[in-house]
This record gives sequence, structure tokens and C-alpha cells, in this order.
Amino acid sequence: MTDHTYHSASSVSEPRSTPGALVTLTESSAMPPYMQEAMRPVLETPRWWWPSVAVLSAIVIAGIGAWAVQVTDGLGVSGYSDKAFWAVYEADLVAFIGVSYGGAVVSAILRLTNATWRAPLTRIAEATALVTLPVGMLFIIPHLGSPWRIWELVWPPYWNLSSPILWDFFAVSTYLLATAVFFYLPLIPDAALARRWLGEHETSIRARVCRQLYTLIGGRWRGTPEQSKLLNGAIGLVAIMIIPMAVSVHSVLSFAFASSSRPGYLETIFPVYFVVAALYSGVALVVIALAACRRLWKLDAFIEPRHFVRLGFVMLAFGAAYLYLTFTEYLVDGYSGTVGNAAWVHQILVGRYWIPFWFYFVAAGVFPIAIMAIRATRTVAGVVTAAALVVVAMWVKRLVIVIPPATEPIVRSPLGSAGLLGGNWGTYHFTWEPVTITLAATAAIPLLLLIVFRFVPILPVAEMEELAMPEEGLR
Repeated sequence: MTDHTYHSASSVSEPRSTPGALVTLTESSAMPPYMQEAMRPVLETPRWWWPSVAVLSAIVIAGIGAWAVQVTDGLGVSGYSDKAFWAVYEADLVAFIGVSYGGAVVSAILRLTNATWRAPLTRIAEATALVTLPVGMLFIIPHLGSPWRIWELVWPPYWNLSSPILWDFFAVSTYLLATAVFFYLPLIPDAALARRWLGEHETSIRARVCRQLYTLIGGRWRGTPEQSKLLNGAIGLVAIMIIPMAVSVHSVLSFAFASSSRPGYLETIFPVYFVVAALYSGVALVVIALAACRRLWKLDAFIEPRHFVRLGFVMLAFGAAYLYLTFTEYLVDGYSGTVGNAAWVHQILVGRYWIPFWFYFVAAGVFPIAIMAIRATRTVAGVVTAAALVVVAMWVKRLVIVIPPATEPIVRSPLGSAGLLGGNWGTYHFTWEPVTITLAATAAIPLLLLIVFRFVPILPVAEMEELAMPEEGLR
């Protein structure tokens, strides 16, 4: 298969039927092979789908129950105190919002560079960004403790314009709108194709519902040259906007930390640090989502090993940049010799937080580089393993960023076990409530993806058709 064609997939992707499917795909001879595979999650219900939805939904419900307990008993049940005022929810907020940027930015960059191998990846990457961002935004609610105060973020008389949290809310909400538009625009021609095909082949209730949805999404799309030119221009414009928006949004998110006066938070490097971390973990999550969709819906003929290897190199570039920024941060703060900065660097590198820090360093730094450097491990399994390590280790790294400065004492005692470096450091202990809420948020991402792809084609059919045409046909 070359970068410009997907027709060879027809010999690999034989039509098959599943009990409970809306339509038997063996009857869809007029359907191009990539349309068959794109519509398969919509038309068929695999045996694993309902059990997966049930398990993931149960985890999400358990998280809602844990949050209800926290609302009733207060943030103290989640391990928060005067000596640990920020902890897991802030790390979750940064981590989940961060990983959402990877899908949108990767898709935007591939579109702007006109990478011809991008087509099978973009819909999954953009859907991952779309479902992850609102899940991350929801962590504002358990962080507040009193959920009824959330309306103060949207009601102008109560706005505190000097609060970084308010500007975080504005920035992330704007980015969510841009992400939704970026997901919707390439879906327009696919919705028109799917609506036309369902109108010819299926009359079930579910098919009629899908046709109504596709009519709403596709509108009056007819695929004329004028419409195509207008749509491509709109997608290109949004792709251009997505990249600086991602940079600015996560920079603003870092201001909630960098604008404080506590050692470990007061860092001018934080805006760049947070952006690179978001892209690093975001690309890793896209790799995992692609691998899962490829395996579950048998998309091997379209999502090939070369896609994983290329994304692995993109991930590696962000990882190397993040390691450099980590080294710079600790070198400057440790070398400065000031009491506060030296104290938290000591605690992270060799003190009470050394285990999570060095776990991050090995799992998100050493292993991914080693996997991508060795040809024998530069495989689909190797890249997915590296991505899984990055996602987990970067969440741990967010804990290392958040918890040490939040537990560092403002007033230090030279009589502590380690003098000024010892002091009266606070502690944070995980309880079942934040653990359950974090697991629920994690489960919500695949759950939402399963639901999304029950209604929209998993592959961008129109884009794959366009890229499959000879170059002279595109002129």
C-alpha cells in the first residue's frame, strides 16, 4: 500500500455479518471497502460491545457515588488538609485536559502539512480529543468541594478577573468549542454518504434514527467543487487556529500554578513545560486509541504499522523536549541554593517523592527512547507499550508537580530531622474517593468513544477517497 491509495484494502477486508447487525454487509457490493469498515461500528454490534459498555458505565457510576460521598462529608475525606491543599484533582485536571490536545494538534499538523498517510487516523484522533477535554473540565467540580459554586464561573457578577481559575475556564471552554467544530467539519461529507447509503439499504428503526442524524450533520452537502473548496478552506482555517489555541490554553492553565508565590510553583518555564507535557501525553493517548480501534474493529488494512512508527517518532520528539525542560527546571532551582527551591528539589530527587519522580523518569523518559531507538522493538506492540508507559508516567509526573509544593511548609523549623530541608512538611494520603473518581474519569473516555462510533463513521471516508485519487485528479 502506498501513501496515496487505500484500494488494496478490499482484498483484506472481506464482508462479514454479525448477529444483531443493522444490515448484512455481504449485500453492500456497491459500498467501497473503506466505507464498509468505516460504517461497521455503526451497523454491527459486536459481542464485546454491550459488556464493555456495562463495565465502563459501572465504573463511571461508582465515581459519581464517590463524588457524592465527598460532597456530603467534605474534601477532607479525599485526603486534603491545610498541609495538602492541592493534590490528585489538580493533577487530574492538568493531565486529562493535557491529553486532549494531542489528538486535535496531531490531526491539525497532519492536515496542514498535507501528510497523505493521515486519513485513517484523523477521525479517531479528533474524537479522542473531543471526548477527553470535557472529562478533564469536569475535575473543576470535585476540586471546588462545593459544586453549587460552579455557576460563579459563568455568571458575570461573580467573576473574579484576577483569578487564574476563571481564565482557565474561559480558555478551555473556547478550546472545547474549537475542538467540536474541528471534529464536525470533516464529518459533513461522510454524513451525506452514510445517509445516502442507509436510504438505499436499510429501513430499520435504528437506521432511520441514524439517517435523521446524518441529515442534521450533512445538511445540504452535495459534494460540488464549490462546496468542497469552501469546506476544505474552513477545515484548514480551524486547523491553523487549533495549534496556537492549544499552546495558549495550556499556558493559561499553568498560570494557576506559576502565579503563586510558593517554591516549586513559581516557575517562568511552566507555560512551555505544560504545553510540551500535554502534547507528549496526548500523542501517546492517540496511539493507544488507534491501537484499540484497530484491534476491536479489525482496521489492520487501513491503520498500518507505519502509522504507529511515525506517531512514535512524534511522541519521542516531544518526550526529548520534556526531558530537557525537566532537567532545566531542577538544575536552575537546585543550583540557586535558595531555601524554598532547594527544599522541594531535594524532596523530589532524593526525599519523600523520589519514587514517583524516578518512575516517571524511567517509564516516560528512558523506556520510550530505548524502544524507538532499537529497530527490533520499533513495532506496533513496542510503540503501544511506550505510549501506555508515557500516559501513566506523565500522570504520575503531574502528581510530582502538584503535591510537593502544596505540602511544603511556609514556616520551616531548623530543628527538623533534616534541618531546613526537613521542616514540617505536610503529607497527602490517597483515599478511595479520589481514586474511584479518577478511575471513573479514565473509564469515561473509552465509554464515550464507543458511543461516538456507534453513530459516526470511524474512518473519514470522503478524505480517504480524495487521497486515493491520482494527484492529477486533484488539480
